[in-house]
This record gives sequence, C-alpha cells and structure tokens, in this order.
Amino acid sequence: MSLSAAEFYEAGMSLPPAVRKDVALRLLESLEVVDQETVDEAWTAEVSSRVDEIVSGRAELIPGEQVFAELAARTPRRT
Repeated sequence: MSLSAAEFYEAGMSLPPAVRKDVALRLLESLEVVDQETVDEAWTAEVSSRVDEIVSGRAELIPGEQVFAELAARTPRRT
C-alpha cells in the first residue's frame, strides 16, 4: 500500500511527538547523503584558493594577537 504525501503527513501527525521527531530526523538524514570525496575535493579547492590569495598578496593578513585583542575588547567580561 502506498500513501500520498498528504496521507503520510496526516498519519505522522497522529504519532507521539518523540516518535514524530525520530521519523522526521530519519527522513531528513535520508536526504543528506554526502559524498565524502566531493566534500574533500571542495575543501581542497577552497584551501588552494585561499593559499593563492595569500601568496599573491590579494588577501589582507591580520596578526592573531590583533584579532584576539579586538575580540576581547568586544566581548563583555563574565563575572
């Protein structure tokens, strides 16, 4: 037996919240299939691009000490 999307939704809404959450997460995971090789290739291209920008002088480099000092100045101290 096959349900339409509307029928599936209505059937799902009759489930307890915890079960609905589990079903929703499992359905979402089924859509988020990630090919690790594609991710690795994308990161390699991104890193290569950033290195090229640094080497060519197109990127403005900021010393780490300056970055941390600016962050500290903007972050309220916890007491």
